[in-house]
Amino acid sequence: MKTMAKRDLESPEFYINRELSWLEFNDRVLQEGLCEDLPLLERLKFLAIVSSNLDEFFLVRVAGLMQQRAANLRRRDVSGMTPREQLDAIARRVHRMVAQQSDGIREVLGQLAERGLHVFSPLDWTLQQCRFLRSHFARDIFPVLTPLAIQELDPEPLLAGLQLHVAALLATTGVGEEDTGEAAGEGAEEDTGEAAGEGAEEDSEVVDQRQERIVVVPVPGQFPRLISVPAEGDPQQLPDIQLAKVEDVIAENIAALFPGCEVLATAVFRITRDADVAMQDEEAGDLLEAVEQAVLDRRRRAAVRLEISAGANGRLKEWLTDWLRLEPRDVYEIDGILDATGLMAIVHRPGFADLKIADWPPQPPHDLIGADDLWAALQDHDVMLFHPYESFDPVIQLLQQAAEDPGVLAIKQTLYRTSGDSPIIRALEQAARNGKEVTVLVELMARFDEARNVGWARRLEDAGCHVIYGIAGLKTHAKAMLIVRRESQRIRRYVHLATGNYNDRTARLYSDVGVMTCNPEIAADVAAFFNLLTGYSETVGWSRLAIAPTGLKQRFIDLIDREIQVSTPEQPGLIMAKVNSLQDPDVCRALYRASQAGAKVRLNVRGICCLRPGVKGVSKNIEVCSIVDRFLEHARIFYFRNGGHEEVYLSSADWMQRNLEKRLEILFPVMDADLRRRLIDVLRTCLADNVNARQLLADGTYEPVARKGKKVRAQEKFYRDACDAVRTSQQSARQFQPLTRPTE
Repeated sequence: MKTMAKRDLESPEFYINRELSWLEFNDRVLQEGLCEDLPLLERLKFLAIVSSNLDEFFLVRVAGLMQQRAANLRRRDVSGMTPREQLDAIARRVHRMVAQQSDGIREVLGQLAERGLHVFSPLDWTLQQCRFLRSHFARDIFPVLTPLAIQELDPEPLLAGLQLHVAALLATTGVGEEDTGEAAGEGAEEDTGEAAGEGAEEDSEVVDQRQERIVVVPVPGQFPRLISVPAEGDPQQLPDIQLAKVEDVIAENIAALFPGCEVLATAVFRITRDADVAMQDEEAGDLLEAVEQAVLDRRRRAAVRLEISAGANGRLKEWLTDWLRLEPRDVYEIDGILDATGLMAIVHRPGFADLKIADWPPQPPHDLIGADDLWAALQDHDVMLFHPYESFDPVIQLLQQAAEDPGVLAIKQTLYRTSGDSPIIRALEQAARNGKEVTVLVELMARFDEARNVGWARRLEDAGCHVIYGIAGLKTHAKAMLIVRRESQRIRRYVHLATGNYNDRTARLYSDVGVMTCNPEIAADVAAFFNLLTGYSETVGWSRLAIAPTGLKQRFIDLIDREIQVSTPEQPGLIMAKVNSLQDPDVCRALYRASQAGAKVRLNVRGICCLRPGVKGVSKNIEVCSIVDRFLEHARIFYFRNGGHEEVYLSSADWMQRNLEKRLEILFPVMDADLRRRLIDVLRTCLADNVNARQLLADGTYEPVARKGKKVRAQEKFYRDACDAVRTSQQSARQFQPLTRPTE
């Protein structure tokens, strides 16, 4: 019977394809952009995020599937789909998605125009605007442009991925120039015999033998995407903001680059290339140089997508498709703005407060209100930081204090992603200069941050830090900081562990949880973890932590199985989890077994969810919801009822096979009872959201959660709670001094 259950739980019918599940997530982002209840610029933000999400999806996920297809691999995934079937399904879904996105952008831009913020297309330019833009083009843009006759250059020029380009179909009569490949026709020879046809005599009658050529003009990245155009109208009124897209300005004036040629057609296009950096780092003699070279090589990888303006000339479209060796399915005609991420410039434009959501500035952390001494506060109790509702500043302050504190002996830190002008980096540098032993693990293979992290590694080394790159073959995704401090003839270790990165900027945008503690057992495990990273190659027996890839997955499965064992009809087992993604087949099967045993499984999964809930006899007791709101849900929180002896864990890891088997991750228990209660409330609030939550159905689609009873918007409640905690502390801090008898 057990064998039958196992075989059934591995059936493809019980799993949702990973890629299609991710596209459902991006559709939820799109639905926020289409929501008429949101302010216009907030809608525009979500519509732009759809594009940035799709970029990364094609760069990595679609690129990987295309590699499999090229290698003629036909292995089916857990949902039973081959690479070819997945690519076909993805294309169908994305074509519909970008059409909806374009409609949404057009609607929002139309309403913004009514509010005085215009993004004009060339057909809408007035004569005065045309003159201004022509002058701007000649003065500021033309000198920087480099036209490429890609049909004729050998070797073929590199067209960068994710860069806008303007393609032009030119016609020449063969009179007045030798080669249209030269910029602006400069350097043309008087002898035009070759252009007009070989063997033509100078004194013979010129034959109009038109020759068509295709040229490409890359749009330089240093130009602002949107160009401000002087406003027209009543000077007594506040002038409208009028903007033109730089690619339109280039396309409309491109003839200036090709004197003697007729521009038959133009089209704006954008290429997406395979960007997966795959390398065997254990074989690299110098990992820094190897990663730098891999990032450079990324620019020449195969194309995986062509975006081109809708209605583009058929010859241009066909030629680009063939030149990039793409199938028609891989070509996306965009009826509107290519690379909608450029619209973020409008979202972040000063002013228009009535078109934006109200600001929610981070509040002082609940557990540190009134604390003047971080060291003393941590000695007294564990501290939870719930970002972005609570400020990330205490993490920076702890590191800055450690850098200057004469009692601090050593600092150890993991860095996966950090901000451009990182206070974390500056504090680590200062600590090294002050004579502390500073060890930093910089993950060079953090996708799309490889080049930045190489720069941080070199900078930290120059400051005197010991920089390490982790364990060969494993990406270090754990978030950990360890500070060793001498206090009153003893050594005490302080630890910060978190679900999110040491990035002060994303800490204002992503919802994450961190814990500061000097718990001896936790601190000893974190110290052993860093020893593992820096040279102790064998795993140790952990007291409190679980570490991937050696034991974290099994710990999760053991915790799930324990709920099965302690579940009774009177008190069924209960599992609550909040993750970014759920894809690991072993975890899915463990959750299915828990559901079959009568345990309740309630999941808040922001993105990918391959588990299929609500299937009779398999997952009837499993509920899955997803929240898309102003902040990106990024925390990983796990709750197990355990027969009434509740346990709560935090982790850097999602329930993904890559996290549990191919990365260094940390799972740690929340030891403090007050923090456990707070986190249980966080989970219950997320699962009760009936404003921004959507429920996963058994067919893999999502629908809005039915609003029953009190309105619950999780993110709004979390921010309100953070503000209330500050107000309460301020009120309790007021002291009333009784009057005393005046002295005579």
